[in-house]
Amino acid sequence: MASMRLFLLTTLVMVAFAANSVLNRMALTGDETGPAAFAMVRLAAGAFFLLALIRLQKKSVPWRAYGRVWGVLALALYVLGFSFSYVSLQAGVGALILFGGVQITMFAGALWLREPVPLARWIGAGVAFGGLVVLLWPTGASPPDLVGAILMAAAAFGWGIYSLLGRGTVDPLGATGANFALALPLGVACYLILPDGLTLRGALLAGLSGAVTSGAGYALWYSVLPRLQSSVAAVAQLTVPLIAVAGGLVLLNEPLSLRFAFAAALVISGVGLSLWRTGQKAQ
Repeated sequence: MASMRLFLLTTLVMVAFAANSVLNRMALTGDETGPAAFAMVRLAAGAFFLLALIRLQKKSVPWRAYGRVWGVLALALYVLGFSFSYVSLQAGVGALILFGGVQITMFAGALWLREPVPLARWIGAGVAFGGLVVLLWPTGASPPDLVGAILMAAAAFGWGIYSLLGRGTVDPLGATGANFALALPLGVACYLILPDGLTLRGALLAGLSGAVTSGAGYALWYSVLPRLQSSVAAVAQLTVPLIAVAGGLVLLNEPLSLRFAFAAALVISGVGLSLWRTGQKAQ
């Protein structure tokens, strides 16, 4: 029963991550809303929502918890790098760089922490990532923009570190609220240095992203992470681009292609292979 609950919570988090990527790309389509403004509003909405929720529960905010500064810097690096990278990167290539970088960071963290990583998990991660390459790499595309690729790689590193730090949290809601609130000044400083536009539509999308798919989603992720090995948490995130594309098929009536079906089979098979021994051990 506990394993099923953990699976459902992890799936819900992955859906929130996929929705977050869609909202970010929707807001930055065109020239009306810029990445600095979007990132600032996203952090502000997340901070306001989470701190209000903490206050309603009459809890204290762990401002000075050990390692807080690293969580704040990692979150800011991810949010800002993610927003600015999509100005010059195609969505598919950006997702590959992001989740490839997250895999490298979190698997390296697992080795650093001396966590056992079975051979099946290494193979499964490779198969699942291969599925993402099949799904997301544009046909006949030119090499990705160098600056955009560096920014997305930085975002991947930030998110990987943020996820690794979350494995040690005892107060997921408080830790996430404090991280968002303390990262907000960095977002404001970035906007003041690189000011850009913000439409009402962009602000609403950024607010939804910050409060729900980022704020609530990241707090839930922090509640799940202590029960997952770092390598398992890394592999699970490879399903996020697949969920985002599947959402387009369902919500936008996009056609189902053979390429998507093949890629989905690879991703699901790879994730299943990665978790196979974990499931056996739990039983």
